[in-house]
Amino acid sequence: MSGRILVFGATGGIGGALARRLAARGAAPFLVARDAARLQALADELGAGWQAADVTDAAALRSAVAAAGSPLAGLAFCVGSILLKPLARLTEADFAETFRLNALAPALAVQAAQPALAAGRGSVVLFSSVAARRGFPNHAAIGAAKAAVEGLAVSLAAELAPNVRVNVVAPSLTKTQLAEPLTRSPQMAEAIAKQHPMQRLGEAEDAAALADFLLSDAAGWMTGQVIGVDGGRGALAGKG
Repeated sequence: MSGRILVFGATGGIGGALARRLAARGAAPFLVARDAARLQALADELGAGWQAADVTDAAALRSAVAAAGSPLAGLAFCVGSILLKPLARLTEADFAETFRLNALAPALAVQAAQPALAAGRGSVVLFSSVAARRGFPNHAAIGAAKAAVEGLAVSLAAELAPNVRVNVVAPSLTKTQLAEPLTRSPQMAEAIAKQHPMQRLGEAEDAAALADFLLSDAAGWMTGQVIGVDGGRGALAGKG
């Protein structure tokens, strides 16, 4: 698809890598993120449209979708969080805020964009995590929210077919600003890398490459899929 593709979280590591990939292949990314200065710089680099918005603000989210226009060839929701706390320390607000950002916001984004996506026979890509299906300590809030993303995606894939495809990318720990608290220590980063059969952490390009494919016509017979980009961690035992 070479039309307009709405990218939420465009100033993040994966969102930025995806936006650059889309522009390079002739698509027209429309960029959305909170930081207007960084967003404008990326939009100027790519010659792309943009609007600053906080996706947890439903009105701002709908405004950004409207600004992207119609039809839409795709929507990628690259916004997320990594909240790691033991169950005993999690608050009701922790669960609510994690769910709102990771699961409710993409649901509202697709809801707002549905007419434009249907008009463009578009593709939706959402982001889950290896933690949605494989249990890790201290992941109760984020694991639950990302599992909700996967349930949301397969439901939407069934409801919106055949005009709109919906798929999910499920990374493991990826070297982005979001994961920096876990990767700033070389020793910790190396230890986590060794828990993956591929013996390295993910790069933003790893997840962006799959998202780009799922948004393209090459994936035109794929919908309702959750695909891991996780160095094998979701399915295989690590060597560390």
